[in-house]
Amino acid sequence: MTKTGTEGVRRLAWILDELIRIPGTNMRVGLDAVIGLIPGGGDLAGGALSAYTIVAAHRLGAGPAVILRMGMNIVIDMIVGTVPLLGDLFDAGWKANTRNVALLDRYSSSPQPVRKSSRVVVFIVLAVLVAMLAATAYLSIRLFGWLLRQF
Repeated sequence: MTKTGTEGVRRLAWILDELIRIPGTNMRVGLDAVIGLIPGGGDLAGGALSAYTIVAAHRLGAGPAVILRMGMNIVIDMIVGTVPLLGDLFDAGWKANTRNVALLDRYSSSPQPVRKSSRVVVFIVLAVLVAMLAATAYLSIRLFGWLLRQF
């Protein structure tokens, strides 16, 4: 895997984690933190976009250990991101996609042989992400329905 092989993942990570510089600081946030501000759906959209990095990593030959760690970064980002305010601050600092690019870079510097079983790992990680996205969507719909009934 070459640096150019990860260029699409690197670009997506930059857009999701570093796109916008906060004026007067050296801090940067990306679309993941911004869309995470949208109640319910923001973290769903961020998680769905981040899931692409796992597919790309598999295509680039990353093994099960790398893919599992990438999946855990996204899961942590999604779970903590659902907490109002604290989750938004966490999203700005955690930068799961940037972490995943670093994992791919480390893998590319000393690649390990990949077995066919890594497809199973990719499927399981993506299935967990899809299940989390569905659960978050369901809970968000239920919460909004309950809030509307209160008023």
